[in-house]
Amino acid sequence: MNAPHERLAEALTELRTLQDQGIVAIQGSEISALARRTLLRAGYLRPIMRGWYIPGAPGESPGDSTPWFVSFWTFAAHYLDVRFGDAWCLSPEQSIALHVGDRSVPRQLLVRAPRGRNKPTELAHGVSIFEWRREPLPAAQVEVREGLRLQRLPIALINASAQEFSARPTHLRTALALITDASELLRPLIEGSHPVVAGRLVGAMRNIGRESLADEVRGGMEAAGFAIRETDPFAAPMPRAISARERSPHVLRMQLQWAHMRDTVIGCMPRPPGLPSNPAEYLRQVDEIYTSDAYHSLSIEGYRVSTALIERVRSGTWNPQQDAGDRQDADALAAHGYWRAFQAVRGSVERIVTGANAGVTVSRDHGAWYRSMFAPSVEAGIVEPSVLAGYRCGQVYIRYSRHVPPSAEAVRDAMPAFFELLEAEPEAAVRTVLGHFFFVYLHPYMDGNGRMGRFLMNAALASGGYPWRVIPLAERATYMASLEAASVDGNIRPFADFLGHLIAAPVVAAPAR
Repeated sequence: MNAPHERLAEALTELRTLQDQGIVAIQGSEISALARRTLLRAGYLRPIMRGWYIPGAPGESPGDSTPWFVSFWTFAAHYLDVRFGDAWCLSPEQSIALHVGDRSVPRQLLVRAPRGRNKPTELAHGVSIFEWRREPLPAAQVEVREGLRLQRLPIALINASAQEFSARPTHLRTALALITDASELLRPLIEGSHPVVAGRLVGAMRNIGRESLADEVRGGMEAAGFAIRETDPFAAPMPRAISARERSPHVLRMQLQWAHMRDTVIGCMPRPPGLPSNPAEYLRQVDEIYTSDAYHSLSIEGYRVSTALIERVRSGTWNPQQDAGDRQDADALAAHGYWRAFQAVRGSVERIVTGANAGVTVSRDHGAWYRSMFAPSVEAGIVEPSVLAGYRCGQVYIRYSRHVPPSAEAVRDAMPAFFELLEAEPEAAVRTVLGHFFFVYLHPYMDGNGRMGRFLMNAALASGGYPWRVIPLAERATYMASLEAASVDGNIRPFADFLGHLIAAPVVAAPAR
Protein backbone atom coordinates (compact mmCIF):
# COMPACT_ATOMS: atom_id res chain seq x y z
CA MET A 1 0.00 0.00 0.00
CA ASN A 2 1.28 3.47 -0.86
CA ALA A 3 2.35 5.77 1.92
CA PRO A 4 -0.06 8.65 2.77
CA HIS A 5 2.11 11.24 1.03
CA GLU A 6 2.24 9.10 -2.09
CA ARG A 7 -1.55 8.66 -2.10
CA LEU A 8 -1.96 12.41 -1.76
CA ALA A 9 0.48 13.05 -4.60
CA GLU A 10 -1.43 10.64 -6.86
CA ALA A 11 -4.77 12.20 -5.87
CA LEU A 12 -3.45 15.69 -6.59
CA THR A 13 -2.29 14.50 -9.99
CA GLU A 14 -5.85 13.37 -10.77
CA LEU A 15 -7.19 16.72 -9.61
CA ARG A 16 -4.63 18.62 -11.67
CA THR A 17 -5.64 16.66 -14.78
CA LEU A 18 -9.25 17.79 -14.33
CA GLN A 19 -8.22 21.39 -13.69
CA ASP A 20 -6.03 21.40 -16.80
CA GLN A 21 -9.22 20.58 -18.73
CA GLY A 22 -10.91 23.64 -17.22
CA ILE A 23 -13.19 21.54 -15.00
CA VAL A 24 -14.22 23.32 -11.80
CA ALA A 25 -17.45 21.43 -11.07
CA ILE A 26 -16.15 17.95 -10.31
CA GLN A 27 -18.62 15.09 -10.46
CA GLY A 28 -17.83 12.18 -8.17
CA SER A 29 -17.58 9.82 -11.14
CA GLU A 30 -14.86 12.01 -12.72
CA ILE A 31 -12.32 11.12 -10.04
CA SER A 32 -11.45 7.82 -8.37
CA ALA A 33 -13.02 7.04 -5.01
CA LEU A 34 -9.62 6.78 -3.29
CA ALA A 35 -8.47 10.11 -4.69
CA ARG A 36 -11.77 11.74 -3.71
CA ARG A 37 -11.52 10.55 -0.10
CA THR A 38 -7.86 11.56 0.10
CA LEU A 39 -8.49 15.04 -1.29
CA LEU A 40 -11.50 15.63 0.96
CA ARG A 41 -9.52 14.68 4.07
CA ALA A 42 -6.62 16.92 3.02
CA GLY A 43 -8.88 19.88 2.19
CA TYR A 44 -8.21 19.93 -1.56
CA LEU A 45 -11.87 19.23 -2.39
CA ARG A 46 -14.98 20.96 -1.05
CA PRO A 47 -18.42 19.32 -1.27
CA ILE A 48 -21.13 21.45 -2.90
CA MET A 49 -23.95 18.93 -3.12
CA ARG A 50 -24.19 15.17 -3.09
CA GLY A 51 -21.76 13.82 -5.68
CA TRP A 52 -20.36 17.23 -6.73
CA TYR A 53 -17.27 19.10 -5.55
CA ILE A 54 -15.05 22.09 -6.27
CA PRO A 55 -11.29 22.38 -5.67
CA GLY A 56 -10.29 23.72 -2.28
CA ALA A 57 -7.18 24.60 -0.33
CA PRO A 58 -5.98 23.17 3.00
CA GLY A 59 -6.68 25.51 5.86
CA GLU A 60 -9.80 27.09 4.35
CA SER A 61 -12.62 27.34 6.84
CA PRO A 62 -15.64 25.21 5.88
CA GLY A 63 -17.76 28.30 6.52
CA ASP A 64 -15.80 30.48 4.08
CA SER A 65 -18.14 31.10 1.15
CA THR A 66 -15.52 32.83 -1.01
CA PRO A 67 -14.22 29.78 -2.96
CA TRP A 68 -17.79 28.75 -3.75
CA PHE A 69 -18.91 32.18 -4.94
CA VAL A 70 -15.75 32.50 -7.05
CA SER A 71 -16.49 29.13 -8.67
CA PHE A 72 -20.27 29.46 -8.95
CA TRP A 73 -20.80 30.36 -12.60
CA THR A 74 -18.24 27.87 -13.88
CA PHE A 75 -19.73 25.20 -11.60
CA ALA A 76 -23.28 25.96 -12.78
CA ALA A 77 -22.33 25.77 -16.47
CA HIS A 78 -20.63 22.36 -16.15
CA TYR A 79 -23.25 20.90 -13.81
CA LEU A 80 -26.10 21.90 -16.14
CA ASP A 81 -24.25 20.56 -19.19
CA VAL A 82 -23.86 17.21 -17.44
CA ARG A 83 -27.52 17.20 -16.40
CA PHE A 84 -29.11 18.40 -19.65
CA GLY A 85 -26.54 18.48 -22.45
CA ASP A 86 -27.36 21.50 -24.61
CA ALA A 87 -31.09 21.36 -23.82
CA TRP A 88 -31.14 24.09 -21.18
CA CYS A 89 -30.88 27.85 -20.82
CA LEU A 90 -31.13 30.40 -18.05
CA SER A 91 -34.37 32.22 -17.28
CA PRO A 92 -35.06 35.52 -19.08
CA GLU A 93 -34.47 37.47 -15.86
CA GLN A 94 -31.09 35.87 -15.17
CA SER A 95 -30.14 36.15 -18.85
CA ILE A 96 -30.88 39.88 -18.75
CA ALA A 97 -28.80 40.31 -15.58
CA LEU A 98 -25.78 38.73 -17.27
CA HIS A 99 -26.33 40.67 -20.50
CA VAL A 100 -26.17 43.95 -18.55
CA GLY A 101 -23.03 42.89 -16.68
CA ASP A 102 -24.46 41.81 -13.31
CA ARG A 103 -22.64 38.60 -12.37
CA SER A 104 -23.75 38.55 -8.73
CA VAL A 105 -24.38 35.03 -7.46
CA PRO A 106 -28.19 34.67 -7.17
CA ARG A 107 -29.86 33.05 -4.20
CA GLN A 108 -31.70 30.82 -6.69
CA LEU A 109 -30.67 30.25 -10.30
CA LEU A 110 -33.72 29.56 -12.47
CA VAL A 111 -33.01 27.22 -15.38
CA ARG A 112 -35.29 26.19 -18.24
CA ALA A 113 -34.90 22.53 -19.32
CA PRO A 114 -37.26 19.89 -20.78
CA ARG A 115 -36.13 17.37 -18.15
CA GLY A 116 -36.34 19.84 -15.28
CA ARG A 117 -37.78 18.51 -12.04
CA ASN A 118 -39.78 21.64 -11.15
CA LYS A 119 -38.09 21.85 -7.77
CA PRO A 120 -34.96 23.40 -6.31
CA THR A 121 -31.63 21.66 -5.85
CA GLU A 122 -29.84 22.98 -2.79
CA LEU A 123 -26.17 23.81 -3.22
CA ALA A 124 -23.73 25.43 -0.77
CA HIS A 125 -24.07 28.61 1.33
CA GLY A 126 -27.80 29.16 0.76
CA VAL A 127 -27.66 28.99 -3.06
CA SER A 128 -29.93 26.73 -5.11
CA ILE A 129 -30.81 25.89 -8.71
CA PHE A 130 -34.48 25.61 -9.70
CA GLU A 131 -35.09 23.41 -12.72
CA TRP A 132 -38.12 24.74 -14.60
CA ARG A 133 -39.58 22.07 -16.91
CA ARG A 134 -40.18 23.70 -20.28
CA GLU A 135 -39.48 22.81 -23.90
CA PRO A 136 -36.06 24.06 -25.04
CA LEU A 137 -35.86 27.31 -26.95
CA PRO A 138 -34.76 27.14 -30.62
CA ALA A 139 -30.98 27.20 -30.93
CA ALA A 140 -31.14 30.58 -32.70
CA GLN A 141 -32.67 32.13 -29.57
CA VAL A 142 -29.83 31.03 -27.28
CA GLU A 143 -26.23 32.21 -27.04
CA VAL A 144 -23.38 30.74 -25.01
CA ARG A 145 -21.19 33.01 -22.89
CA GLU A 146 -18.40 31.46 -20.84
CA GLY A 147 -20.25 28.15 -20.88
CA LEU A 148 -23.58 29.65 -19.77
CA ARG A 149 -26.55 29.27 -22.11
CA LEU A 150 -28.31 32.65 -22.09
CA GLN A 151 -31.46 33.66 -23.87
CA ARG A 152 -30.43 36.20 -26.50
CA LEU A 153 -31.16 39.71 -25.25
CA PRO A 154 -34.21 40.44 -27.48
CA ILE A 155 -35.67 37.01 -26.62
CA ALA A 156 -35.09 37.55 -22.90
CA LEU A 157 -36.87 40.94 -23.08
CA ILE A 158 -39.82 39.33 -24.85
CA ASN A 159 -39.97 36.47 -22.34
CA ALA A 160 -39.52 38.64 -19.22
CA SER A 161 -42.63 38.98 -17.09
CA ALA A 162 -44.41 42.32 -16.72
CA GLN A 163 -43.56 42.27 -13.00
CA GLU A 164 -39.83 42.13 -13.77
CA PHE A 165 -39.92 45.66 -15.21
CA SER A 166 -41.08 47.15 -11.91
CA ALA A 167 -39.03 44.77 -9.76
CA ARG A 168 -35.69 45.37 -11.52
CA PRO A 169 -36.08 48.60 -13.48
CA THR A 170 -32.36 49.33 -13.78
CA HIS A 171 -31.63 45.96 -15.38
CA LEU A 172 -34.57 46.23 -17.77
CA ARG A 173 -33.88 49.83 -18.78
CA THR A 174 -30.22 49.02 -19.39
CA ALA A 175 -31.20 45.99 -21.48
CA LEU A 176 -33.64 48.05 -23.57
CA ALA A 177 -30.97 50.70 -24.11
CA LEU A 178 -28.71 48.04 -25.65
CA ILE A 179 -31.25 47.35 -28.41
CA THR A 180 -30.23 49.45 -31.43
CA ASP A 181 -32.26 47.88 -34.24
CA ALA A 182 -36.05 47.44 -34.07
CA SER A 183 -35.79 44.29 -36.18
CA GLU A 184 -34.05 42.53 -33.26
CA LEU A 185 -37.41 42.65 -31.47
CA LEU A 186 -39.83 42.77 -34.38
CA ARG A 187 -38.98 39.45 -35.98
CA PRO A 188 -39.49 37.28 -32.86
CA LEU A 189 -42.51 39.37 -31.78
CA ILE A 190 -44.24 38.76 -35.13
CA GLU A 191 -43.17 35.13 -35.45
CA GLY A 192 -44.35 34.40 -31.92
CA SER A 193 -47.59 36.42 -32.26
CA HIS A 194 -46.92 38.59 -29.19
CA PRO A 195 -49.07 41.75 -29.49
CA VAL A 196 -49.45 42.16 -25.70
CA VAL A 197 -45.70 41.86 -25.15
CA ALA A 198 -45.10 44.24 -28.05
CA GLY A 199 -47.34 46.84 -26.42
CA ARG A 200 -45.37 46.46 -23.17
CA LEU A 201 -41.99 46.81 -24.90
CA VAL A 202 -43.16 49.82 -26.93
CA GLY A 203 -44.30 51.52 -23.71
CA ALA A 204 -41.03 50.62 -22.00
CA MET A 205 -39.00 52.07 -24.86
CA ARG A 206 -40.94 55.33 -24.65
CA ASN A 207 -40.21 55.37 -20.91
CA ILE A 208 -36.46 55.40 -21.60
CA GLY A 209 -36.77 57.99 -24.37
CA ARG A 210 -36.31 55.70 -27.39
CA GLU A 211 -39.27 57.10 -29.30
CA SER A 212 -38.07 56.18 -32.79
CA LEU A 213 -37.48 52.54 -31.85
CA ALA A 214 -40.88 52.43 -30.17
CA ASP A 215 -42.52 53.80 -33.31
CA GLU A 216 -40.71 51.26 -35.51
CA VAL A 217 -41.79 48.32 -33.37
CA ARG A 218 -45.37 49.54 -33.19
CA GLY A 219 -45.50 50.25 -36.91
CA GLY A 220 -44.01 46.87 -37.78
CA MET A 221 -46.48 44.99 -35.60
CA GLU A 222 -49.46 46.90 -37.03
CA ALA A 223 -48.22 46.29 -40.58
CA ALA A 224 -48.18 42.58 -39.74
CA GLY A 225 -51.85 42.78 -38.74
CA PHE A 226 -51.56 43.05 -34.94
CA ALA A 227 -53.48 45.59 -32.85
CA ILE A 228 -51.16 47.20 -30.29
CA ARG A 229 -52.14 48.69 -26.94
CA GLU A 230 -49.19 50.44 -25.36
CA THR A 231 -48.57 50.01 -21.64
CA ASP A 232 -45.67 51.35 -19.59
CA PRO A 233 -44.49 48.45 -17.36
CA PHE A 234 -42.20 50.61 -15.26
CA ALA A 235 -43.55 51.84 -11.95
CA ALA A 236 -41.94 55.29 -12.27
CA PRO A 237 -40.62 57.71 -14.91
CA MET A 238 -37.03 57.51 -16.09
CA PRO A 239 -34.69 58.93 -13.41
CA ARG A 240 -32.32 60.36 -16.03
CA ALA A 241 -31.79 60.44 -19.78
CA ILE A 242 -29.83 57.59 -21.38
CA SER A 243 -27.29 58.36 -24.08
CA ALA A 244 -28.20 56.68 -27.36
CA ARG A 245 -24.47 56.38 -28.12
CA GLU A 246 -23.39 54.63 -24.91
CA ARG A 247 -22.74 50.92 -25.55
CA SER A 248 -21.26 49.82 -22.23
CA PRO A 249 -23.94 48.13 -20.10
CA HIS A 250 -21.78 48.80 -17.03
CA VAL A 251 -21.81 52.55 -17.67
CA LEU A 252 -25.52 52.62 -18.49
CA ARG A 253 -26.41 50.65 -15.38
CA MET A 254 -24.21 52.80 -13.13
CA GLN A 255 -25.74 56.01 -14.49
CA LEU A 256 -29.26 54.70 -13.91
CA GLN A 257 -28.44 53.39 -10.43
CA TRP A 258 -26.85 56.71 -9.46
CA ALA A 259 -29.97 58.58 -10.54
CA HIS A 260 -32.25 56.04 -8.85
CA MET A 261 -30.32 55.97 -5.54
CA ARG A 262 -29.56 59.64 -4.97
CA ASP A 263 -32.96 60.64 -3.53
CA THR A 264 -32.72 57.81 -1.00
CA VAL A 265 -29.26 58.97 0.00
CA ILE A 266 -30.36 62.58 0.45
CA GLY A 267 -33.18 61.43 2.72
CA CYS A 268 -30.79 59.44 4.94
CA MET A 269 -27.90 61.87 5.33
CA PRO A 270 -27.74 65.01 7.49
CA ARG A 271 -27.54 68.28 5.59
CA PRO A 272 -23.96 69.38 4.95
CA PRO A 273 -22.70 72.33 7.00
CA GLY A 274 -20.94 73.86 3.99
CA LEU A 275 -17.28 74.46 3.29
CA PRO A 276 -15.39 75.41 6.47
CA SER A 277 -14.74 79.09 7.06
CA ASN A 278 -11.38 78.14 8.57
CA PRO A 279 -9.73 75.52 6.30
CA ALA A 280 -6.59 75.44 8.47
CA GLU A 281 -8.62 74.37 11.49
CA TYR A 282 -10.41 71.71 9.44
CA LEU A 283 -7.05 70.30 8.33
CA ARG A 284 -5.75 70.36 11.90
CA GLN A 285 -8.67 68.13 12.89
CA VAL A 286 -7.86 65.82 9.98
CA ASP A 287 -4.29 65.52 11.26
CA GLU A 288 -5.53 64.72 14.76
CA ILE A 289 -7.69 61.87 13.54
CA TYR A 290 -4.91 60.12 11.61
CA THR A 291 -3.96 57.52 14.24
CA SER A 292 -7.56 56.41 14.76
CA ASP A 293 -8.28 56.41 11.04
CA ALA A 294 -5.20 54.33 10.20
CA TYR A 295 -5.82 51.81 12.98
CA HIS A 296 -9.47 51.18 12.11
CA SER A 297 -9.12 51.30 8.31
CA LEU A 298 -6.16 48.90 8.26
CA SER A 299 -7.78 46.62 10.83
CA ILE A 300 -10.96 46.40 8.74
CA GLU A 301 -8.76 45.02 5.93
CA GLY A 302 -7.29 42.37 8.23
CA TYR A 303 -3.94 43.98 9.00
CA ARG A 304 -2.67 43.70 12.57
CA VAL A 305 -1.38 47.10 13.48
CA SER A 306 -0.85 48.77 16.82
CA THR A 307 -1.14 52.44 17.61
CA ALA A 308 2.52 52.31 18.62
CA LEU A 309 3.55 51.19 15.12
CA ILE A 310 1.29 53.81 13.52
CA GLU A 311 2.86 56.54 15.64
CA ARG A 312 6.40 55.32 14.83
CA VAL A 313 5.60 55.57 11.14
CA ARG A 314 4.04 58.99 11.61
CA SER A 315 6.98 60.37 13.56
CA GLY A 316 9.53 59.03 11.10
CA THR A 317 11.26 56.77 13.66
CA TRP A 318 10.32 53.62 11.72
CA ASN A 319 13.31 52.76 9.58
CA PRO A 320 12.92 49.70 7.35
CA GLN A 321 16.68 49.57 6.73
CA GLN A 322 17.43 49.23 10.44
CA ASP A 323 14.48 47.14 11.58
CA ALA A 324 14.55 43.89 9.59
CA GLY A 325 11.52 42.51 11.39
CA ASP A 326 9.32 45.42 10.36
CA ARG A 327 10.87 45.54 6.87
CA GLN A 328 9.64 42.01 6.21
CA ASP A 329 6.32 42.54 7.92
CA ALA A 330 3.35 43.19 5.60
CA ASP A 331 1.48 44.88 8.44
CA ALA A 332 4.27 47.41 8.97
CA LEU A 333 4.56 48.07 5.25
CA ALA A 334 0.80 48.60 5.07
CA ALA A 335 1.01 51.09 7.93
CA HIS A 336 3.82 52.96 6.19
CA GLY A 337 1.86 52.99 2.92
CA TYR A 338 -1.22 54.24 4.73
CA TRP A 339 0.74 57.14 6.19
CA ARG A 340 2.01 58.14 2.76
CA ALA A 341 -1.44 57.81 1.19
CA PHE A 342 -3.05 59.78 4.02
CA GLN A 343 -0.69 62.67 3.33
CA ALA A 344 -1.59 62.57 -0.37
CA VAL A 345 -5.30 62.54 0.46
CA ARG A 346 -4.79 65.40 2.91
CA GLY A 347 -3.37 67.45 0.03
CA SER A 348 -6.49 66.72 -2.03
CA VAL A 349 -8.74 67.62 0.91
CA GLU A 350 -6.91 70.93 1.33
CA ARG A 351 -7.76 71.84 -2.26
CA ILE A 352 -11.37 70.69 -1.82
CA VAL A 353 -12.06 72.70 1.35
CA THR A 354 -10.73 75.80 -0.39
CA GLY A 355 -13.22 75.39 -3.21
CA ALA A 356 -11.91 72.86 -5.74
CA ASN A 357 -14.46 70.51 -7.34
CA ALA A 358 -14.32 67.22 -5.43
CA GLY A 359 -14.96 65.03 -8.48
CA VAL A 360 -12.27 66.70 -10.55
CA THR A 361 -9.80 66.62 -7.65
CA VAL A 362 -10.34 62.96 -6.81
CA SER A 363 -10.23 61.97 -10.48
CA ARG A 364 -6.87 63.70 -10.87
CA ASP A 365 -5.35 62.65 -7.53
CA HIS A 366 -6.58 59.13 -6.74
CA GLY A 367 -3.81 57.48 -8.76
CA ALA A 368 -1.25 59.25 -6.59
CA TRP A 369 -3.08 58.06 -3.45
CA TYR A 370 -2.85 54.50 -4.68
CA ARG A 371 0.81 54.72 -5.66
CA SER A 372 1.64 56.19 -2.25
CA MET A 373 -0.22 53.37 -0.51
CA PHE A 374 1.77 50.59 -2.16
CA ALA A 375 5.13 52.34 -2.70
CA PRO A 376 6.68 50.84 0.49
CA SER A 377 5.80 47.31 -0.61
CA VAL A 378 7.29 47.98 -4.04
CA GLU A 379 10.45 49.45 -2.47
CA ALA A 380 10.76 46.36 -0.25
CA GLY A 381 10.52 44.10 -3.30
CA ILE A 382 7.31 42.43 -2.08
CA VAL A 383 5.07 43.90 -4.79
CA GLU A 384 5.95 44.26 -8.46
CA PRO A 385 6.24 47.86 -9.70
CA SER A 386 3.68 47.08 -12.43
CA VAL A 387 1.02 47.00 -9.68
CA LEU A 388 1.27 50.80 -9.55
CA ALA A 389 0.61 51.18 -13.29
CA GLY A 390 -3.08 52.05 -13.33
CA TYR A 391 -6.17 49.94 -12.92
CA ARG A 392 -6.18 46.16 -12.64
CA CYS A 393 -5.60 43.88 -15.60
CA GLY A 394 -7.37 40.80 -14.19
CA GLN A 395 -10.49 39.66 -12.41
CA VAL A 396 -10.90 40.20 -8.67
CA TYR A 397 -13.33 38.80 -6.13
CA ILE A 398 -14.48 40.11 -2.76
CA ARG A 399 -14.19 37.82 0.24
CA TYR A 400 -17.53 36.39 1.41
CA SER A 401 -19.44 38.47 -1.17
CA ARG A 402 -21.93 37.31 -3.81
CA HIS A 403 -21.04 40.43 -5.80
CA VAL A 404 -18.63 39.78 -8.68
CA PRO A 405 -16.84 43.01 -9.73
CA PRO A 406 -16.85 43.79 -13.45
CA SER A 407 -14.08 42.65 -15.75
CA ALA A 408 -10.89 44.67 -16.18
CA GLU A 409 -12.12 45.80 -19.61
CA ALA A 410 -15.41 46.99 -18.13
CA VAL A 411 -13.54 48.93 -15.41
CA ARG A 412 -11.75 50.94 -18.08
CA ASP A 413 -15.11 51.99 -19.52
CA ALA A 414 -16.74 52.62 -16.16
CA MET A 415 -14.14 54.62 -14.22
CA PRO A 416 -14.20 57.75 -16.45
CA ALA A 417 -18.02 57.68 -16.31
CA PHE A 418 -17.86 57.29 -12.52
CA PHE A 419 -15.75 60.42 -12.15
CA GLU A 420 -18.04 62.32 -14.50
CA LEU A 421 -20.96 61.47 -12.20
CA LEU A 422 -18.95 62.51 -9.15
CA GLU A 423 -17.92 65.79 -10.78
CA ALA A 424 -21.49 66.68 -11.88
CA GLU A 425 -23.17 65.69 -8.59
CA PRO A 426 -24.36 68.82 -6.73
CA GLU A 427 -24.98 67.16 -3.33
CA ALA A 428 -22.04 66.40 -1.05
CA ALA A 429 -24.05 63.68 0.71
CA VAL A 430 -24.56 61.85 -2.59
CA ARG A 431 -20.89 62.25 -3.52
CA THR A 432 -20.02 60.70 -0.16
CA VAL A 433 -22.31 57.66 -0.22
CA LEU A 434 -22.38 56.84 -3.92
CA GLY A 435 -18.73 57.78 -4.41
CA HIS A 436 -17.66 55.21 -1.82
CA PHE A 437 -20.19 52.60 -2.95
CA PHE A 438 -19.52 52.67 -6.69
CA PHE A 439 -15.75 52.80 -6.20
CA VAL A 440 -15.71 49.56 -4.22
CA TYR A 441 -18.43 48.10 -6.48
CA LEU A 442 -16.16 48.57 -9.50
CA HIS A 443 -13.08 47.46 -7.50
CA PRO A 444 -10.66 49.08 -9.98
CA TYR A 445 -7.46 47.85 -8.28
CA MET A 446 -6.20 44.39 -7.45
CA ASP A 447 -5.82 45.40 -3.79
CA GLY A 448 -6.50 48.36 -1.53
CA ASN A 449 -9.98 49.18 -2.85
CA GLY A 450 -11.55 49.40 0.61
CA ARG A 451 -8.96 51.85 1.88
CA MET A 452 -9.23 53.87 -1.32
CA GLY A 453 -13.03 53.91 -1.02
CA ARG A 454 -12.82 55.27 2.51
CA PHE A 455 -10.32 57.92 1.44
CA LEU A 456 -12.68 58.93 -1.37
CA MET A 457 -15.56 59.02 1.12
CA ASN A 458 -13.67 61.44 3.34
CA ALA A 459 -12.64 63.65 0.43
CA ALA A 460 -16.33 63.83 -0.50
CA LEU A 461 -17.30 64.58 3.10
CA ALA A 462 -14.87 67.50 3.05
CA SER A 463 -16.60 68.90 -0.04
CA GLY A 464 -19.69 69.50 2.10
CA GLY A 465 -17.85 70.58 5.21
CA TYR A 466 -18.66 67.34 7.01
CA PRO A 467 -15.89 66.23 9.40
CA TRP A 468 -13.52 63.39 8.50
CA ARG A 469 -15.08 60.17 9.74
CA VAL A 470 -13.58 56.85 10.83
CA ILE A 471 -15.48 53.61 10.17
CA PRO A 472 -14.91 51.66 13.41
CA LEU A 473 -13.55 48.13 13.34
CA ALA A 474 -16.40 47.15 15.69
CA GLU A 475 -18.88 48.13 12.94
CA ARG A 476 -17.15 46.10 10.21
CA ALA A 477 -19.93 43.50 9.90
CA THR A 478 -22.65 46.16 9.57
CA TYR A 479 -20.52 48.16 7.13
CA MET A 480 -19.83 45.16 4.88
CA ALA A 481 -23.44 43.94 5.02
CA SER A 482 -24.72 47.35 3.94
CA LEU A 483 -22.32 47.40 0.97
CA GLU A 484 -23.43 43.88 0.06
CA ALA A 485 -27.10 44.94 0.07
CA ALA A 486 -26.30 47.77 -2.32
CA SER A 487 -24.07 45.65 -4.57
CA VAL A 488 -26.28 42.56 -4.88
CA ASP A 489 -29.81 43.84 -4.27
CA GLY A 490 -29.46 47.44 -5.41
CA ASN A 491 -30.61 48.64 -1.96
CA ILE A 492 -28.55 51.69 -1.01
CA ARG A 493 -30.59 52.60 2.09
CA PRO A 494 -28.67 50.47 4.65
CA PHE A 495 -25.36 51.98 3.54
CA ALA A 496 -26.73 55.53 3.45
CA ASP A 497 -28.23 55.03 6.93
CA PHE A 498 -24.93 53.64 8.18
CA LEU A 499 -22.92 56.63 6.96
CA GLY A 500 -25.62 59.07 8.10
CA HIS A 501 -25.43 57.75 11.66
CA LEU A 502 -21.63 57.69 11.49
CA ILE A 503 -21.51 61.41 10.70
CA ALA A 504 -23.65 62.19 13.73
CA ALA A 505 -21.62 59.94 16.09
CA PRO A 506 -18.49 60.92 18.02
CA VAL A 507 -15.13 60.03 16.51
CA VAL A 508 -13.93 56.58 17.56
CA ALA A 509 -10.44 56.56 19.02
CA ALA A 510 -7.78 53.94 18.43
CA PRO A 511 -6.80 51.59 21.28
CA ALA A 512 -4.25 52.98 23.70
CA ARG A 513 -1.62 50.45 22.56
